[in-house]
Amino acid sequence: MKAARYYARHDIRIEDIPEPILLPGTVAIDVAWCGICGTDLHEYLDGPIFVPAPGHPNPISHEEAPVTLGHEFSGTVAALGEGVTDLTVGESVVVEPYIISPEVPTGEGDAYQLSHDMNFIGLGGRGGGLSEKVVVERRWVHPVGDIPLDQAALIEPLSVGHHAFVRSGAGAGDVALIGGAGPIGLLLAAVLKAEGLTVIISELSEARKDRARSTGVADHVLDPRDGDVAEAVRALTDGRGADVGFECSSVNAVLDTLLDAVRPAGVIVNVSIWGHPASVDMQKLVLKELDLRGTIAYANDHPATIALVQQGKVDLAPFITGRIALDDLVDQGFDQLINHNESQVKIIVHP
Repeated sequence: MKAARYYARHDIRIEDIPEPILLPGTVAIDVAWCGICGTDLHEYLDGPIFVPAPGHPNPISHEEAPVTLGHEFSGTVAALGEGVTDLTVGESVVVEPYIISPEVPTGEGDAYQLSHDMNFIGLGGRGGGLSEKVVVERRWVHPVGDIPLDQAALIEPLSVGHHAFVRSGAGAGDVALIGGAGPIGLLLAAVLKAEGLTVIISELSEARKDRARSTGVADHVLDPRDGDVAEAVRALTDGRGADVGFECSSVNAVLDTLLDAVRPAGVIVNVSIWGHPASVDMQKLVLKELDLRGTIAYANDHPATIALVQQGKVDLAPFITGRIALDDLVDQGFDQLINHNESQVKIIVHP
């Protein structure tokens, strides 16, 4: 079968590899669509990061580069391994793409996203969505009903946004400021709107500001070049400030703005992955008694996220800005998102 294989920085190859083997307790999936994630771009530009470097295999998958990429994917069930009886062949599904030790519990309330040596299918081994087929453990497979499979490929990044919302402790009626309207920032905004929050977005890119407006996921869109964002937020909140801020840019100036813009005793959630050290103005944190929180991926967020889409509270279609074939992954996918991201939000790939 055809697959996108990560060898090293700036070295991704489309190759023919053997199909994965169906084992007891697993599910074989014919991949329909796979999104290109910012994490994939980080691996391409600066990696290996999550991808195990040659000579340093992942302690759970026991794989090392080259590995198959792709962790934002949807597909249909092709075959069921021994012991799997609650899915049907042909059913539409998405995958919660974790590589986690078998003994780690993944029930309700379990923080399995924080388990030792955690990694992701499509980065740390075990196949990936940038291929024709994948075999995964049953516990990571989520039926999506009649959600179109191209839109279903965005359930994974939408779940990142949902988990960030849960981590924030915010609720209906609160005001949220999102710093950065990339794919995660926009999808997070969609979750917040669905949950009844007022959403303010700060962003420089004209295309991304337009997307925030046209999709209706933001009540107010600010550009830091037009004036002080924190002052604008206070003006929109009768001088109070935002209840919660979400850092989605990995830009220190954005984090600084959030420290200024949230109300005293407010919460800031860092959603982005930083490729460099950040600085925090601890005096602002202390004097305002702010709560700065981290968030990583998701934990039991997929069912709630899928429900938001099924109930019509989130429309994923407007966030898909490109559809390409696997053979065009680097030229029309990675290059577009790295060098022409003004016009792109989410490019999905059909293997």
